[in-house]
Amino acid sequence: MNTIIFIIMATIAVYLLSMLAIGFIFSKDNEASTDFYLGGRKMGPLITAMSAEASDMSSWLLLGLPGLGYLTGICEPFWTALGLGIGTYINWLIVSKRLRRYSYNIDAFTVPQFFSKRFHDDRNILSAIAALVIIIFFVPYTASGFAACGKLFNSLFGVNYVAAMLVSALIITGYTIMGGFKAVSTTDFIQSCVMTVALVVVLAFGINAAGGWGNVVENAKAIPGHLSLTMGYDPVTNTAQSYGGIIAIISTMAWGLGYFGMPHILLRFMAIEDEKKLTLSRRVASVWVFIAMAAAIAIGVVGLGVTKAGAVEYLDTPAKAETIIVKLAGLISEHGIFAAIIAGLILAGILAATMSTADSQMLAAASSVSENIIYEFLGIKMDEKKKLFVARIAIIAIAVLGVVFALDPDSSVFRIVSFAWAGFGGAFGALMLCALFWKRTTKAGALSGMISGGATVFIWKFLIKPLGGIFSIYELLPAFIVSLIFIVAVSLLTPEPEQSILEEFEKAKG
Repeated sequence: MNTIIFIIMATIAVYLLSMLAIGFIFSKDNEASTDFYLGGRKMGPLITAMSAEASDMSSWLLLGLPGLGYLTGICEPFWTALGLGIGTYINWLIVSKRLRRYSYNIDAFTVPQFFSKRFHDDRNILSAIAALVIIIFFVPYTASGFAACGKLFNSLFGVNYVAAMLVSALIITGYTIMGGFKAVSTTDFIQSCVMTVALVVVLAFGINAAGGWGNVVENAKAIPGHLSLTMGYDPVTNTAQSYGGIIAIISTMAWGLGYFGMPHILLRFMAIEDEKKLTLSRRVASVWVFIAMAAAIAIGVVGLGVTKAGAVEYLDTPAKAETIIVKLAGLISEHGIFAAIIAGLILAGILAATMSTADSQMLAAASSVSENIIYEFLGIKMDEKKKLFVARIAIIAIAVLGVVFALDPDSSVFRIVSFAWAGFGGAFGALMLCALFWKRTTKAGALSGMISGGATVFIWKFLIKPLGGIFSIYELLPAFIVSLIFIVAVSLLTPEPEQSILEEFEKAKG
């Protein structure tokens, strides 16, 4: 092993051990399930903001988004990022405070529990179904994170993909099991900082390696459709292809609708110590997410310029294109010991993007299993110690399933995340908005909206979308619309909510 590779691996090892240490430090703070799942509602505004966005961005920020920008041009990633940026801001603006207040008033500390308590579902059917939705869609989402870790070490060090993926999964699972929500949020805050450093350094180095920004732009202009916002580049035919017009653009921007239904993000709103501090959180989160996504797309375009300059081989498939930031980090490491340390931090940034999402997802899924299904729905009585034990076992089980799903090294991180994102947005997005802002919503309406939205994601993805044409739109959009229609229609066809529910709703309005 040469010196440079040793330094890079040592830097990454220090980073990973630091994450485990944080998990150990916070392991003593988890005396009750509310501490483990929600940090006792004591989170500060900066950690709330940055941990939310770090858990949101996942590995697709540093792998999927640059990969799209590299291989097919800026059209799809631009409209995706714009939709996500707008969705982020609106979610913080209108959902965060109301959800924090409402969940606190009714003593709900998981998203499924919020739905059941909001509609006085004494049988916890809403909670159980919401928990199943979370498990179904978080397993592949978590798998995408494990896969990203495996790709990182395999492409850079030649380490066996499966071995690297397993080690990464063990570390993420380890600190999540030990520290719970406080450890996850604190590590996510640190990871967002590391991700920021990675984006800035890689972008600056890549521009220099490509011969300057002018060369980057000229090279991209020479590729058909690469810089167009209405066309995309087809690497197979080497031609520009229409992106699909306004329908396709609206479909892509519909990614932003997913925010209203993301359990691991909504939990951050519920966990902050004071709802008034959410204003600062919103500003920090919104600015960071726009800058981070713009930098990620630019890295893809810059990476193509570095390829044109002959410093990196052409990455001709989606899976290969997603490693462009890894290739650029490898180039940086060739410039001495300090540069190798920087390269190690960049690669740690990719791990950070992955880990910050996977840990939040496993925690949310574990709470769904132990709290919402076993304790509430099945009625199995447990003291706090047993609840924590079951939650930790659930995290391990979810991690094992994620590993199984991640065994294929050729899977696209962006596409996996896209489907899971649609699942949550379709099942929970419209329901969360109606639960918070429409007091006429009934339990039957909520149940029908959740089921119809989640089912539409599968139906549209595998049965309707293959028909092509107008049906090729992103499955999140029709799923959100179908869910909203069912919620409104069924709520209007069923009796109005009882007075106590209406009083709770008015109190949550503040």
